[in-house]
Order: sequence, then C-alpha cells, then structure tokens
Amino acid sequence: MRTAYSVETVRAAERVLMARLPEGALMQRAAAGLAAACAELLGRVYGSRVVLLVGSGDNGGDALYAGARLARRGAGVTAVLLSPERAHGAGLAALRRAGGTVTAPDGAEEPILRADLVVDGIVGIGGKGGLRPDAERLAGVVARSRAAVVAVDLPSGVDADTGEVRGPALRADLTVTFGAYKPGLLIDPAREYAGVVRLVDIGLAPPPADAELEALQHADVARLLPLPSAESDKYRRGVVGIAAGSARYPGAAVLAVSGALRGGAGAVRYVGPAGEAVLARFPETLVSDAGPAKAGRVQAWVVGPGAGDDAATVAEVLAADVPVLLDADGLRLAERDAVRRRTAPTLMTPHAGEAAALLGVRREEVEEARLAAVRELAAVYRATVLLKGSTTLVAGTGGGPVRVNATGTPWLATAGSGDVLSGLAGSLLAAGLGAVDAGSVAAYLHGLAGRFAADGAPMGAHDVASRIPEAWRDVMG
Repeated sequence: MRTAYSVETVRAAERVLMARLPEGALMQRAAAGLAAACAELLGRVYGSRVVLLVGSGDNGGDALYAGARLARRGAGVTAVLLSPERAHGAGLAALRRAGGTVTAPDGAEEPILRADLVVDGIVGIGGKGGLRPDAERLAGVVARSRAAVVAVDLPSGVDADTGEVRGPALRADLTVTFGAYKPGLLIDPAREYAGVVRLVDIGLAPPPADAELEALQHADVARLLPLPSAESDKYRRGVVGIAAGSARYPGAAVLAVSGALRGGAGAVRYVGPAGEAVLARFPETLVSDAGPAKAGRVQAWVVGPGAGDDAATVAEVLAADVPVLLDADGLRLAERDAVRRRTAPTLMTPHAGEAAALLGVRREEVEEARLAAVRELAAVYRATVLLKGSTTLVAGTGGGPVRVNATGTPWLATAGSGDVLSGLAGSLLAAGLGAVDAGSVAAYLHGLAGRFAADGAPMGAHDVASRIPEAWRDVMG
C-alpha cells in the first residue's frame, strides 16, 4: 500500500528524527538521494550542464547540496538564487567550494536554455498558491528549454496537501520526494505536474497519524479479490442485480452487465427494458421484467446507467436492504434523504460533472479540488463516493484515508466506460467486499483493463470489459 501524509504530519516526523541526528544530517540525506536521482536521469554527469532554481526554504538547500555533489563529479552547475539574502548559507558555500557558480534571475535565461537538467528547488511543501512573478518567468524559460526537470519534494506552485494548482506552476519530468508521499503528488491536477515520482528514504519512522491517502498496489488488490473455494456455487459467490438501460440507451445495460459478469460474483440478474439486448450478448444473464423487488435473490444492486427518467426503479432499489451502487442517471434521480437513510452500504460513482451537480457547484470547482469534493459528497450523502477521473478517488463514510487510483489511461474517456466500471464494482459488492474496497479494486482493475485494451490506440468500452480477466490475472501474478 502506498500512503501519503499531510505536510503537518511529515514535518512532525522530521522534527522527531532531526532531534536524534547531528545538525544538517537530514538535509544531507535528502541531497544525496536527490543527486543520485539526477545523475541517473542525466546518464553521464561529467560535462553535463545543470541549473538549480533555488528558493529560500529547505528545498533550496537540498538543491544546493545536491548541486555540489554533481559539480564534484564534473558537471557544470549554476544556481539561480531567487532570494539571495535568504538562500541556504551552508548549501551555497558547499556549491561554491565544488566549483559551482551563482547568478540572479535576470541572468538565468541563457544557462537554462543551454542546460541538460534543471532542478526545481523554488518552493517547499508548505507553499501555497501559484508561483511569484520571478519564479513564473523562470518557469516559462524552463518550458521553452530542452532540459529535463527534476522537482525537489514536489513541483513549485502546487499544493502538497490537496493536489490543487491555484496559479502558475512548474512542470517536472521527475519529482524526488523525501520520507513520505504527499497527497498532491498522487492527485490531479497536481499529479500531472509531478511526472514520475521517486520516494527517497531519509529514515523517517512511520507517522503515527492516519494517512491522508492510500493507493492500492498489485499485492493489495490480489489480497482483496474474491476467489471461489471448492464448495462455492453461484449463489455463495454472490448475485448482483443490474437495473439499467432504457429504450433509448439499451447499450448501457449491456455494458454494465459485461462488467458485472467479470467482477467475481457468481451470477448477474438483469431488470429493465433492455433484456433482449442483454441476452443477445450475454445469454448467461438471469433476466426479469418484474421489477427489482420481484427479481429474485441478489446480494447487491447496480442502478442508474442509461436509466433515463425511471425514478421509480431507482427508489425501489434504494429501499432494498443490500449494498447499492448508484451511477449516471441514478445519481440524478435518487433522493438525497433516501440515500442518507439507508443502513446497507451505498456506493456512488459520479464523474466531475455529476459531482458538481450534486454539490451545486461548477464542474471546474470539483476538478480543481477533487479531494475536498469527494470528501464533501461522502459526508453529505453518508455514502461511499467514487469520484471518477484521471485519478479516481474513493472516500468512505467514516472519514479516514481516501483511496486514490491512477492505473487508468486517457483512452478510458470513452462512452460506456463508466457503465463497465459500475457493473464491475457492483459485482465485487455482491461478492462480499465493502464499499471502499469494491470501489477501489474495481477502479484498479478497470484502469489496467483500459491500458491493456488501448495499448496506445483508441478503443471502446466493450474492449475494456473484455480485458478485465487479463487485468485480474496480471494482479494475481
């Protein structure tokens, strides 16, 4: 499990460690890891040209000490001091002793445009808001250069705690972060600025506070996947009900069923007007036209994809005493109080536009502050919320860490992809997973399946569903 901690929690852990170490030792550890990552990215250090963008905080000191290490290996290193009077004194002295040079922002354009590598040490993890004018101008020069960019701890201009980008920010190819991941490195839009993220161990003990974020890895998903035993039958494995589709959108039902059939439950019951279309594609589906309450035994329901204006079916499903996944039209048609009154788990799966409508805000506000939005929705509806997007977030009803998933691909932004995800997650609910686990495992498998299906080219939602078994096998190793 990859975990990310708040700035306050990380700083508290650093203070505990620094109290046990000689002065400056922690910064030297960070600088050593940073210099090693820079050297690996450069490939050949001797003769390379490196520019350090140095702010007034500890990140500037990390950059200066790392620059000194690179200079001793034969790199030509130039430090651009944005606040010369507040630059880290010992780090600056070390750089000069190693043969590095110093310049002001006004003289930085030529060195940056000639550089092989730029190290962003402008703003530390406590920075708020976008870059200041001098730093913004330098970021523009860096963007025009051909240099690789390495950010120290996180890219300057992004919010470490929230992943928000409230102004100009510097884009990195590689971010070298120290001690623990910060939430902003795992959540868009900030994640897009971080590039590849490398964690450097500087000896921090595991923070005592809860993590802000968790990111499942292969081993975590493998542990959670429902596997049949020798005594399993289709009912013991779970039955998921799909109430989806309409005369106008029969494909939504087909796609939701396609995801559900590959999600670990033993059987899929379909209720709705698209029964013929579902059976034509998936004859193993148990189809009923009697309505959810009379459809037969189910351990979880999925309701909403392609449902049009069928509010009665949504209300009937919400009255069931089993886990329910609400998606698409179901989110719009569900009464808030009906969701809040439920005692069985509810998993809501909005995209940013649907989340904005539920919260009564603009879509841009959700996209800019995804972590705050998913937590607010979970609190308002007393439900687990899976906020879809380039980084999918899953927030539970009891607070605690938010799950983040980044296994997807931009090619998943295709019609029907969310219907497949809903069926997959609903099947995992029926198989016995809790709402947070079902949502986060489904997002993980769905993202992997999307990668396998696309392989660098366009694909359709049905392609994603067909590759879920491959994603499952990949996770199980």
